[in-house]
Amino acid sequence: MQISAKKLADLLGGTVEGDEEVLISKASKIEEAQVGSIAFLSNPKYESFAYTTNASILLVANDFQPKEALKTTLVRVEDVYKSVGFLLQQFGQQEKKQGVSAKAVVGERSKVASNAYVGHFSIVGDDVKIGEGAQIDTQVTIGDNVTIGANVRIYPGVRVYKECVIGDNCILHSNVIIGSDGFGFAPNPDGTYSKIPQIGNVILEDDVEVGSNTTIDRATMGSTIIRKGAKLDNLLMIAHNVEVGSNTVIAAQTGIAGSTKVGANCKIGGQVGIVGHITIANGTMIQAQSGINKTLKEENGKWYGSPAIKYIDFLKSFAFFRKLPKIDERIRNLEKKQS
Repeated sequence: MQISAKKLADLLGGTVEGDEEVLISKASKIEEAQVGSIAFLSNPKYESFAYTTNASILLVANDFQPKEALKTTLVRVEDVYKSVGFLLQQFGQQEKKQGVSAKAVVGERSKVASNAYVGHFSIVGDDVKIGEGAQIDTQVTIGDNVTIGANVRIYPGVRVYKECVIGDNCILHSNVIIGSDGFGFAPNPDGTYSKIPQIGNVILEDDVEVGSNTTIDRATMGSTIIRKGAKLDNLLMIAHNVEVGSNTVIAAQTGIAGSTKVGANCKIGGQVGIVGHITIANGTMIQAQSGINKTLKEENGKWYGSPAIKYIDFLKSFAFFRKLPKIDERIRNLEKKQS
């Protein structure tokens, strides 16, 4: 994509200061940018680079007041970060393909939209529905009776087990597993275990993104559900019958045990562990490496620690914890004096 400063400003609803006809064709970090690229300034600590950058265009906030002379054209916008997100989407757009590769296998009675794509060495089972504009990359396996919505992008190595449902505009990154068996076993008197059949499925609603190597187990009965707009990072474990609320974001290496219900608009940090059969209230924020062992009823609450307590209480407690060696020393000295 090549675009002038004027057209870029029109696209972003901004204004130009400098050469309106200067062209850019890529986006770069402000400290590394070269001629022909656009950089952005949203954090004041990087302001010094604004005066040395070689970027042809610098995206800044409307209220930015330079302290030194600039050699780049400015495009001023109301929200720099939001504008950068929009631009990166434009520069990062991938060309859509159409058709089914001759090296792919599509099962009986399966329907692939005419403008969808199925890549090399992918296998699509029987009675599958693949929606308009969906992009199924190489070496993907889609089980029987799966439904895949419009404009879904599935990257190499993904496995979607039978009867699962993927909504519109979802993104599944490489090696995601959707619909593997939930961890269900019944103990026997002799110490062995009998497998409990997992006959449910997984439903991803629209606009869900799932990071690489994340596993979402199928329900024992019913559905494991990831609600509309949820964003899941790499290396997550979502167990059977879990429900993740709409627009909730979960960072890497978090695990959620079976039948837990996570509310909408939650923010869960990395390496969080959540036990099964509990409920997490809407808007909950959980600090990285915390352990949640009970239902959290308070909406928009902040939690930290393992077992987790309220965020502010944890910070206060940790401040005391760091002082324990000195407190212990004082107590010992007092005891010596008294003896």
